[in-house]
Amino acid sequence: MVVRFNPSCLTLYQHPHHSVCFSKQVSVKSSYGRHMKRGGISRPQIEFPSPLGNGEGLRVFVVSDLHTDYAENLNWVKCLNNVKHNVNDVLLVAGDVAETYDLFVVTMSLLKERFEHVDSVEKLDKLLEACKALGVETQPMVIGELGIIPLFSWYHESFDREKDITGFHIPPLEMVTILLTPNPEYYACKDFHACKWPHGLSNGDMSLSMYFDAMNDKQLEMMEEVKMKCDHIITFSHFVPRQELCPEKRMLFYPKLPKIIGSDSLEDRIRSIHGAEGRKDASSACHVFGHTHFCWDAVVDGIRYVQAPLAYPRERKRRMNGGENWLPFCIYAENKFSERLNPCFWSDYYSANPRTPHNTELAPWVARFYRQTHPVDV
Repeated sequence: MVVRFNPSCLTLYQHPHHSVCFSKQVSVKSSYGRHMKRGGISRPQIEFPSPLGNGEGLRVFVVSDLHTDYAENLNWVKCLNNVKHNVNDVLLVAGDVAETYDLFVVTMSLLKERFEHVDSVEKLDKLLEACKALGVETQPMVIGELGIIPLFSWYHESFDREKDITGFHIPPLEMVTILLTPNPEYYACKDFHACKWPHGLSNGDMSLSMYFDAMNDKQLEMMEEVKMKCDHIITFSHFVPRQELCPEKRMLFYPKLPKIIGSDSLEDRIRSIHGAEGRKDASSACHVFGHTHFCWDAVVDGIRYVQAPLAYPRERKRRMNGGENWLPFCIYAENKFSERLNPCFWSDYYSANPRTPHNTELAPWVARFYRQTHPVDV
């Protein structure tokens, strides 16, 4: 049965968008010592294709950063079509569902009503128990010909290898802010205050990142089974596996953001599953992530990386392309990954423009903000 979302709340193919095929995607090599190759890509205006397939086979939808503590976001989840999806439909939720346990349960219950399979990486302690009670999968699994592997991860500051921004007073990580224009709002980074870790584990070094990565070792046997059985595999996590999946520091209202987003161990784990250069080709390996709230769809070293964040309501209002009207992304249908990359502002930008992390001159909109709100750090 073809899944149709309630048009009063959500439309997946309402507006024309830019798009690009896998065959046209440039190869973006890692900044960690390997050569970078890029080229321009023409993006003709076309009607964004329906991602739903014919409804007869397995389909995989992805979304992250639901943040249903915001009433608008919870309403978005409620507005998803109440009609049962295809028995094979899968929704991958890449973390940041809600801040409270009760809202987490409510949100996942709503999603489970709408999708036969829901998989989430927001799954520690009570959350893991709640997922099990709701029938939400939290382990590697095979559905049809597709393998799905959720991965534990946590960030570490040394993930950031690019040159720091100087000359401006930028708040420390303990008071990291997400700055939303035109009227900036400040959200303290709650990881430093709300998360209490056992002795020996800290945000300031690799200990937390290594601790969470080691949790994946418990699933090695199941991961190997997935690798043996499946030609197409989706891995997913909440945190970011590569720094080039985030805009350069000079583009960010909080230039220290890369220090609290990702993990090298996560990328190593992904490569151990998909291969150092991906699987057979970029159309058979995919990793889904979240956390930064930047829509992203790009192929890097043979693996497709996708972020489809609902994010905060005010962030959605200022998006140039991408938002609630065509989330969640459908990335797999009819026994294959979608041939077209989703139009996402920043991954589209970097597909046509080289990354220049040595350039620390703030983008005009960022420099203007700091001149207006922060004294120069002397």
